[in-house]
Amino acid sequence: MSSRKCMFAAVFFALSTLAAHASDERLLAGPGIAVVQTAAGTLQGYVRQGIFTYKGVPYAEAERFMPPRAAAPWDGVRLALTDGPISLQSADPADDIFPPHWFWPHWHPRSLPMADACQDLNIWTPGLDGKKRPVMVWLHGGGFSAGSATVEDVYDGENLARTGDVVVVSVNHRLNSVGYLDLSAYGEKYAKSANAGMLDIVAALEWVRDNITNFGGDPANVTVFGQSGGGAKVLTLMAMPSAKGLFHKAIVMSGCVPLMGMTLPRPEAVRKVAERLLADLGLSPDRVDELQTMPYDTLYRAANKAWNAVAKELPGQMFPGLGWAPVMDGSIVVCDPAADGFSPLGERVPLMVGTVLSEWTSMPLLAKMAQSQSDNLNTWSVEEAARRLNERYGDKAESIVAAFRKAYPGKKDAAALYVDTRLRNGALKTAELKAKQPAPVYTYVFSWETPVMGGYALAYHCSELPFVFSNIALSETATGAGAEAFTLADRMSRAWVNFARTGDPNGEGLPKWDTFTPENGAAMIFDSECRAVNAHDRELLALLNAK
Repeated sequence: MSSRKCMFAAVFFALSTLAAHASDERLLAGPGIAVVQTAAGTLQGYVRQGIFTYKGVPYAEAERFMPPRAAAPWDGVRLALTDGPISLQSADPADDIFPPHWFWPHWHPRSLPMADACQDLNIWTPGLDGKKRPVMVWLHGGGFSAGSATVEDVYDGENLARTGDVVVVSVNHRLNSVGYLDLSAYGEKYAKSANAGMLDIVAALEWVRDNITNFGGDPANVTVFGQSGGGAKVLTLMAMPSAKGLFHKAIVMSGCVPLMGMTLPRPEAVRKVAERLLADLGLSPDRVDELQTMPYDTLYRAANKAWNAVAKELPGQMFPGLGWAPVMDGSIVVCDPAADGFSPLGERVPLMVGTVLSEWTSMPLLAKMAQSQSDNLNTWSVEEAARRLNERYGDKAESIVAAFRKAYPGKKDAAALYVDTRLRNGALKTAELKAKQPAPVYTYVFSWETPVMGGYALAYHCSELPFVFSNIALSETATGAGAEAFTLADRMSRAWVNFARTGDPNGEGLPKWDTFTPENGAAMIFDSECRAVNAHDRELLALLNAK
């Protein structure tokens, strides 16, 4: 067992014993015990190196498919020392959306408790002192189908809270069919089922508004930030009237994808999923209530099968492969977040949006890890790299390599094989739409390549997370934990904190980061050397998009 886990086990045992044998008065008076009042009751967390931590805090409760309601109050002191349940999702590795993730040891939820009642959050704060710190609310990745607030070690908010003197909150909420199955055609009680997962997040933000002052946070300065599916959730919040005013700044990391955040499916399409699901299960419409108590594994397999089948029948209306998404129903989600224009509900919210250089393009390398370590751009000869570039790009290879060198000087030519366009194009479109509104928008590209295992994985989807959370020491297998990684993490985490504090990421350690406009294409490149650039990859993207 690691020293960190041993420490936590000792704290848990000591506080559990104290709770069992002491009165509430002794709990409140005990040394090093973090007791705080919330609207529902008293919570006890723990303190580690000056950071107060609370885990598994209930912010709401809900029955399957139903909208959330306020968490039931409790008597006495409730221990908030361990992670709460996460959303129901597949516990079978064969069902994973992503290839095996060797970077972090706890990437898969199969070892975590799962339940319909997963409306809980975690809090890290430097003090219970009445100080009004910026609040950063983290929304995890995994699309709208998988993941949790605690599935990755790098999601731990302790170091970010300490680095930036901010309050960090991470949220569990419903996913996949229990969060986004549209049953509205089968009765008023199911009117909100298609967006139950997003309503959970709104409930969490309401909890933050009502309670975070007691944790040293400022409810008038809340930033929502998320990566991948979490970034898509941030975009979706921008189109929800119920979320307006609950957050004041937004950061979208690798999350700009049509039909999964920028735009969303329509009710007329996703209702067909429920029709197919009931037919496949042999249930008549008057038996729809049986879905509420059906064993989750049965529901999961049948619902995913139905979603994928309908998505294939309706290309361009639903996203096949990555699965579930909220629904643009005109009521809970009133418009596409970023389609012909950016949602007017978010016009006063400053936005930071960015991507990782290789994103999904390096995923095949991760899936073939054993082979990739000995067969990658760092092992190829100059001739082999040129052959692969010509094979991929044909007569455009020379111009693409030239544009790549201009955009990313110092990178190997062969890295041009792995430039992401899908998420980068989506981020640029989102930024261009947002730039037409009053609030500023900042863009970035993370291009730092991990040196681990010969550096074959490049700058891959999720690789920026240890840097944003300042968790290099917790992600040695992902980053190598060298001096360069620690320096970059300090610069990135402080930029994220600066943005959360003021809406402007500029600060010590970075060149001047200009606001983005469609004309200047301003961006920050996060790498061994951080660079402020203008339209640095415009020529490169034009060539790659033409392929």
